Amino acid sequence: MKFIWVLVLMVCYNGVCLNGVTTNVTTRPPFVNIGALLSFNTTIGKVAKVAIQAAVDDVNSDPSVLGGTKLRLHMQDTNQSGFLGIVESLKFMETDTVAIIGPQSSVTAHVISFVANELQVPLLSYSSTDPTLSSLQFPYFIMTSRNDLYQMAAIAEIVEYYGWREVIAIYGDDDYGRNGIAALSDKLAERRCKISFKAPLSPTATRQEITDLLVEVALTESRILVVHTFYSWGPVVFSVAQYLGMMGPGYVWIATNWLSTLLETDSLSSDALDDIQGVLTLRMYTPNSELKRKFISRWSNLTRGTTGYGLNPIGLSTYGLYAYDTVWLLARAINAFLDQGGNISFSSESRLAKLRGGSLHLDAMTIFNGGELLRKNILQVNMTGVTGQLKFNPDGNLINPAYEVINVIGNGIRKIGYWTNYSGLSVVPPETLYSKPPNRSSSSQNLYSVLWPGQTAQKPRGWVFPNNGRHLRIGVPNRVSFRDFVSQVPGTDMFTGYCIDVFTAAISLLPYAVPYKLIPFGDGINNPSGNELVRLITAGVYDAAIGDIAIITNRTRVADFTQPYIESGLVVVAPVKKMNSSAWSFLKPFTRQMWGVTALFFIIVGAVVWILEHRLNDDFRGPPRRQLITILWFSFSTWFFAHRENTISTLGRFVLLIWLFVVLIINSSYTASLTSILTVQQLTSPIKGIDSLISSKDPIGYQQGSFTGDYLVNELGIHKSRLVSLKMPEDFAKALKDGPHKGGVAAVVDERAYVELFLSNQCEFSIVGREFTKNGWGFAFPKDSPFAVDLSTAILTLSENGDLQRIHDKWLMRSACSSQGAKLDVDRLDLRSFWGLYLMCGIACLLALFIYFLKMVRQFSRHSSSELDSAGRSSTSARLQTFLSFVDEKEQEVKRRSKRRQLEMASNRNESMDNYSSKRRHIESPPYGSPQAGNEA
Repeated sequence: MKFIWVLVLMVCYNGVCLNGVTTNVTTRPPFVNIGALLSFNTTIGKVAKVAIQAAVDDVNSDPSVLGGTKLRLHMQDTNQSGFLGIVESLKFMETDTVAIIGPQSSVTAHVISFVANELQVPLLSYSSTDPTLSSLQFPYFIMTSRNDLYQMAAIAEIVEYYGWREVIAIYGDDDYGRNGIAALSDKLAERRCKISFKAPLSPTATRQEITDLLVEVALTESRILVVHTFYSWGPVVFSVAQYLGMMGPGYVWIATNWLSTLLETDSLSSDALDDIQGVLTLRMYTPNSELKRKFISRWSNLTRGTTGYGLNPIGLSTYGLYAYDTVWLLARAINAFLDQGGNISFSSESRLAKLRGGSLHLDAMTIFNGGELLRKNILQVNMTGVTGQLKFNPDGNLINPAYEVINVIGNGIRKIGYWTNYSGLSVVPPETLYSKPPNRSSSSQNLYSVLWPGQTAQKPRGWVFPNNGRHLRIGVPNRVSFRDFVSQVPGTDMFTGYCIDVFTAAISLLPYAVPYKLIPFGDGINNPSGNELVRLITAGVYDAAIGDIAIITNRTRVADFTQPYIESGLVVVAPVKKMNSSAWSFLKPFTRQMWGVTALFFIIVGAVVWILEHRLNDDFRGPPRRQLITILWFSFSTWFFAHRENTISTLGRFVLLIWLFVVLIINSSYTASLTSILTVQQLTSPIKGIDSLISSKDPIGYQQGSFTGDYLVNELGIHKSRLVSLKMPEDFAKALKDGPHKGGVAAVVDERAYVELFLSNQCEFSIVGREFTKNGWGFAFPKDSPFAVDLSTAILTLSENGDLQRIHDKWLMRSACSSQGAKLDVDRLDLRSFWGLYLMCGIACLLALFIYFLKMVRQFSRHSSSELDSAGRSSTSARLQTFLSFVDEKEQEVKRRSKRRQLEMASNRNESMDNYSSKRRHIESPPYGSPQAGNEA
């Protein structure tokens, strides 16, 4: 039994497996089969064939790469046929192939990827860059060069950088072309740009078909053309464009990297180069390195005998570099696969066994058992090749996508900058940018100057009016009221008015001709809706709209507007009547609150000055009745600067100085306001403005067809039942005269431009309150229309040179009625205009009183404390009473009493000293007749 187990172990050790599949778990296989699908007769195929073979030779010549295992390469020619590409790929599935390099075409890749998913054979393509070949749908398809999604992002950023908005896409009508242009459309939309016209071409398009298509393109508006096509008939597009005059000034041609590949690999004739002068193209960026320089130096030896387009020696393109690196990437992955114990074994597909016996031998295709492990190892490779760092991000794309932006000039190309997914457009090489924080600000986006088609350095405008005989359809409101702004001449298709003159004057300033036709909008019976007119632009009924079209938020969401050519916010119009002067007109300049506060401050300032001057100034002393009269007289006499009392104290003069300044301002304001009241005719109205109109319940009129009605309901919350639609100016006048009690309206809300024209001959009405919205009138165009920008510039020019004002005076200047100079109500001065002055005066009074109080406390403690102590009055009430008496006492009296007290104290001190001296002498002298006296005698 033990012998049998030993025998089994020896068999397994020597690599014999079940199911007839042989492998070796301890030693590497001598060969690994890989395939390559190429089109040998194409430029990319010729370059890739040489690069792939060179890479296989380099890998096999270095035993350290695969540890002795060699790559066995099988190449198949698809002959530019999607069908043959599918057939050749199926052949690989019968020969134990672990991976396939290719296919070269994105169209073929879409089909083969389904087979690769089922048989778990990785496809590594250096040239199939269709953005839809995603790793989610086709996990076994691995793109080893740059995804076209990034190339389209670069083109979109170039379009945005130069300020263009619309492009025309010319592309091959297959998966590669359609999906690439779809990606471009998405990237343009992110930048508020778009593809205005798509021009697909058959993959086998003839010169005549290309000519017919370009003739159609030439009749469109945009002059920015993106060519995403095949290298086979791409040059024919430019040749036909040159023949049709589409390579001259005003055109911009941007070609995807097929053109840079053609320029790298083939030497074009002088005629072919003339056809592409000024064209911009992209080239996948590969940083300079020692590996790249060595491979480039070998290229001439590798391609000896290989010719490209026009039988010239074939050059090395970026596709060749990526093809070379693809082999190395696969070799690294296979090495990691074998290091992890990967088993190169294949098993049959049970579902294909049912097809056994057929002439196609589909049952011969097998599943690569280690396909999933190899795929993971491919995506985990991190190496440096001739194209730079090769590493995949989580999406299955190579990291750090970058392109060179190239301008075709003369016999060669000129690099004008770079694009990276990291920092956008720049003139700095990408590897320098990667060491800095990403910067996508508009100021950091930069390219060198370009020589555009037609040998001009001036940036093309990017669009023209379509040269297809079609006129610009411009909708014009057919108004029935306020026809000074816009009106149709009866019996003709002509229009006149202020708005029409502004439009024709602006359009005459444009540097190009604009064929247009004015189309009336409206039935001529009612004023048309401005909102509906703008909506018809987005619906394609009109190409533009001119007239009295207010620029409001809802309309700007669906259309673009020019610079406003007249300001016209909403105002309230109401009946007014003359306000006669009365005996109390002199009180009108100030509000009640203002009068009350002013009178209060007169009294306060008088009281403060009295407190500060009472102890020093005889003018502020006397009986209480006299002192009260003095306070009132002094304070109110300062209104006329007629006060007789002099101020002696510094604090009193400080307060008076501040107060006289306040009085000067108040007096001047009062005089000016009263003068206005007495000399300017005053009008009054029960409606004071939009606020009082909202708070009332009265009907409100608005102009028919205007946005005003919707604004009052939606923005101000006024109930729709209160609104009355009015059509003619006569309707305005009648409704205002009748008033809300006779079936009319309390006020009319309308745009200022209409109201000023209405009031030019209606003196009994006036604008009340202030303009409560700010907007203007402009001309409307479809979103992102370049014409709106140019016409805005023209309107600004009209404004600067005075023509806009002259047109205004021609149509809208009317002789004003006599009441136009009248003033509505009285602009009474209230406390809000003067509270700063009163605050300053109040602070001055408080500060002066505080300093005065400190001074009094100090003097009181110095002069009166001894009196309180000698009198024995130490209670709080007694001290407070004494303090108040002290404050009321004249300062000179206090000083005299203090001085007298000091003299008395000094006299008492001298008398005490004399008594003390005499007493001491008496004690020291002996009595007469004492022994001591006798002895001395």
